[in-house]
Amino acid sequence: MFDFKGKTVLVTGGAQGIGKEIVKGVVNGGGHAVILDINEEGARATAAELGNCGAYRMDLGSPENIREVMARVLGDFERVDVLINCGGVISKVPFQELTDAEWERTLRINLTGTFTTCSAIYPYFMEKKGGRIVNVSSVAGKIGGGLLGTAAYATSKAGVNGLTKAIAKEGGKYGISCNAVCPSFTKTPMTRSLAEDAEKNAKVIGMIPLGRAADPSEPAQMILFFASEAASFVNGEIGDCDGGIVLD
Repeated sequence: MFDFKGKTVLVTGGAQGIGKEIVKGVVNGGGHAVILDINEEGARATAAELGNCGAYRMDLGSPENIREVMARVLGDFERVDVLINCGGVISKVPFQELTDAEWERTLRINLTGTFTTCSAIYPYFMEKKGGRIVNVSSVAGKIGGGLLGTAAYATSKAGVNGLTKAIAKEGGKYGISCNAVCPSFTKTPMTRSLAEDAEKNAKVIGMIPLGRAADPSEPAQMILFFASEAASFVNGEIGDCDGGIVLD
């Protein structure tokens, strides 16, 4: 359990999956979690279930909506300490079938959405002289896809990795740290279709040295570490929670 007493932590995509486990960890650590999710009903249900949570509807595909909601959140709370970007979409389209629309949709939500949330809170963290940002990426961004997401997804997550390092480098002098976590196959609603396909599931599991998919709570632990003061001197790290796929 990581200590979040007295802290307010924003979590995009916090209604379910890895995001919900992150929210649970913040609350269990004594912090106040704010769920930012396009699934407003799910966000409110998670907030009610876990307690000590707020919930706002946020569309990561709309920079205008992101900035409007972030401004509202920053005005509603006396202080915000951490931003965790967990929201996103998958893209399984093979490269030869990848359309301009699918490419644009995936990068708009996964990469531009992450940029916009970071950009919206960055001046606040500068003024406050510190803050922590954790971006949830994917091993796909390091190995070019091949587990679940393909070309568009892998590119969006590679972009998140580069963005994370850039924010870490430029934000460090303001006390702003930025790190990322790259999970592999994790048992979430987003990956359910793969889990239900026995042949594909076996192929993916065969790529993981530990021989199994992750429970959502497992990558959440690395994310919570980066979000906490336990990682006070960690900045610009792209951490793998992948069962041993990348080995870098």
